[in-house]
Amino acid sequence: MIKVYRKTGTIKAEQFDGSDEMAKKYSITPPMPLDPDYTINTLEGDMVLGVGDWVATGINGENWPIADDVFKKTYAELPVIPENVDYSIKKYKEWNYDLGIVFDNACSGHAWEDDVGEWILENSNVFARAWLDGYVVEVEK
Repeated sequence: MIKVYRKTGTIKAEQFDGSDEMAKKYSITPPMPLDPDYTINTLEGDMVLGVGDWVATGINGENWPIADDVFKKTYAELPVIPENVDYSIKKYKEWNYDLGIVFDNACSGHAWEDDVGEWILENSNVFARAWLDGYVVEVEK
């Protein structure tokens, strides 16, 4: 029986702009007269990389190219949440709360920090994605 799976790991990625700076950063070989393509060395050998494609970096620091259209269909940015919500997520998980209890506390006004409960209610989809898939903490300006 075929089952359906989703990716659960995260990657870091940067869209390749063709600059010398990015070429140097990722050891990308620029086009040559006999080879008009950029190439990047990966664990599977050299691969073609076009301007506008993405350079992905895995957990072991390895890099590989991903075509822009494939990248947009496969990956989504992690949600960005405020620092106080980050702290609350860590506490709720430490206390072994599940997502339903957190939403119930936010709805009933029993969230242990009122501004966090309000943020959860106003951004419920973002909060759920952050809880389930991970997140990035908003940088204070």
